[in-house]
Amino acid sequence: MEQSVWELPQVRILGRHTRAGEAVTLFYTAAGIECLCTGSELWLELNADYELYEPWLSVELNGAWISRFPVAPGRSEVCVFRGMTPGTPKHVRVLKDVQAMSGDERHLLQITALRWEGGDFLPLTAPRYRLEFVGDSITSGEGAIGARPEEDWISAFFSAMNHYARFTADALEAEYRLVSQSGWGILSSWDNEPRCRVLSYYEKVCGLATGARNAQLGAQRPNDFVAWPADAVIINLGTNDAGASHNPPWTDPQTGETYAQDTTPAHRAELEQAVVDGLRMLRRCNPQALLVWVYGMLGDELRPTLEGAVARYRRETGDERACFFPLPDTTPEIVGARQHPGVQSHRRAADALTAFLREALNRS
Repeated sequence: MEQSVWELPQVRILGRHTRAGEAVTLFYTAAGIECLCTGSELWLELNADYELYEPWLSVELNGAWISRFPVAPGRSEVCVFRGMTPGTPKHVRVLKDVQAMSGDERHLLQITALRWEGGDFLPLTAPRYRLEFVGDSITSGEGAIGARPEEDWISAFFSAMNHYARFTADALEAEYRLVSQSGWGILSSWDNEPRCRVLSYYEKVCGLATGARNAQLGAQRPNDFVAWPADAVIINLGTNDAGASHNPPWTDPQTGETYAQDTTPAHRAELEQAVVDGLRMLRRCNPQALLVWVYGMLGDELRPTLEGAVARYRRETGDERACFFPLPDTTPEIVGARQHPGVQSHRRAADALTAFLREALNRS
């Protein structure tokens, strides 16, 4: 049999999405599908495109990571499994390994249909929690796969599997979503580009996905926060702002105006205000969620500013469901590709975050 995912209510669509046609568009890292299939075989029908950055997919079968591959442009069909015992439930999770690519308007990955034989789909167990993770390259899984000496910035070195969000969510029996962009920050990117502010795009489905096709697919629509109410929103931002404060100014090629972050008290106050404003926006979108600002996987230079901003937000609003939580730094022996956290660093961060969230959510 063959059907669109939209016609299969037992199949869970993962990640922020909108319905625009029969295909399911996978925007952010860890977007995908999850299902419990009793068939003897299961195939994905895919549609992809790109100019610079090819999309990658990972497949998990019964909790084991069994395959990972780049998706070729155009329409294709990929086998998830075949020749297995019909009638026996197989838990499948298919995740996009690569972030939304703001620098490639043609970057596209869609699941157009599922094809299966010898069985059907069973209802999935409802998740215990819903978690949303907002961040930069760490949350995009950059460097979480690949050899340690790698320095090339390519799609192959992003991973949704070797990832602190995935480890945390799995430990808490949660469904999770990611909103992230490598190199971006609170006030600017690592190289001081002030338009690269993750939270400025948060309220749209995938506001940083540019171009007419992405707009047609719903990327610029307001996100439906009511349809998927998060129990916790975990914000992992600040690493690129710390780096930007030690980098040369960015110059607007059209106006000649410059922008740069720095380490002066006046600028740190601006950064603090941006965090407070960001938390207000996040609370407006997620009225019932626990808001957790985490930081520290690639240094803790901005910890006093970030921790102080969260404390100030709590004082000014009386919102006791917002907090700061430090994550363990990535030591040299657990660094991954591109000098980013490796899988061991992601696991260590997830262990700490899981313990904190388990207690905090149980109190809710």
